[in-house]
Amino acid sequence: MEIRIHTTQEAIEPVSNILHEHGANGVVIEDPADLFIKEDVTLYGTIYELDPNQYPKEGVYVKAYLPVNETFDDNVQRIKDGVTALQSFDIDIGKNDVEITEIFEEDWANEWKKYYKPVQISDKITIVPTWEDYKKKREDEIIIELDPGMAFGTGTHPTTVLSVRALEKYVEKGDRVIDVGSGSGVLSIASALLGAEKVNAYDLDEIAVKSTENNAKPNKVNHIVTASQNNLLTGVQHKANVIVANILAEIILKFVSDAYNLLEYGGYFITSGIIKAKEDEVKAELINCGFTIIDVNIMEDWVSIVAEK
Repeated sequence: MEIRIHTTQEAIEPVSNILHEHGANGVVIEDPADLFIKEDVTLYGTIYELDPNQYPKEGVYVKAYLPVNETFDDNVQRIKDGVTALQSFDIDIGKNDVEITEIFEEDWANEWKKYYKPVQISDKITIVPTWEDYKKKREDEIIIELDPGMAFGTGTHPTTVLSVRALEKYVEKGDRVIDVGSGSGVLSIASALLGAEKVNAYDLDEIAVKSTENNAKPNKVNHIVTASQNNLLTGVQHKANVIVANILAEIILKFVSDAYNLLEYGGYFITSGIIKAKEDEVKAELINCGFTIIDVNIMEDWVSIVAEK
């Protein structure tokens, strides 16, 4: 069920906290100020098509989603009581109208697709949702058709953009590539379309493995990309010219030595998904394991590091 509270800017944080305390994993804030977002924010494929009718004329809506179970009614009452009690702390809670709406699972499955549009993410590569009609803008453009499904990765996040740009720079025709944490398979597919002879895609999540397989087919690289369920590089024996990993820094740190051992001399380890605060830690581990850092790129708060063996 969706619970929507009509409140004020001042009360957003405390109301959100109350929702979190009663089972919400996150909140949606609908602020009329969002209707005036500047167009330059649409970089990396973020498309804003906001409906003014969904926003309050004054104040803000704070929304959360709660499972319907035996504690649902009690949770809703506690949320209402908690928000009302904010007045005792001299917090303006505004209208404090609370609305409950039933949400059907199938709405979630398709609603997001309206906002996922074709976007060029590197010099050569454009990500195109499988349900969108798109024609090449130039002869050397490489199109990746993608349907993330339930797997992580639309191909337009800064960490993915950084990874694809590095692949475009370092993958050569005939290379063998390993993609660690393949998600929707976008990096595996990009590697194959850039000329890799063989790509092994590994992910711990079986949904991601299936998604990588499914996305390889419309891109006609399923004979190049092999997706398997695996924990990082554990048990992997075959050598590679390029290893790419777009996952959290904490996870990258766990298999730097494995990546070094599996790379051919002169091979590249492309890492992304690293927040700036973890950059030095990842660099230190790469150097400690024998790598030479040859390229560092930053986009927003994300860092990509390319290391050579």
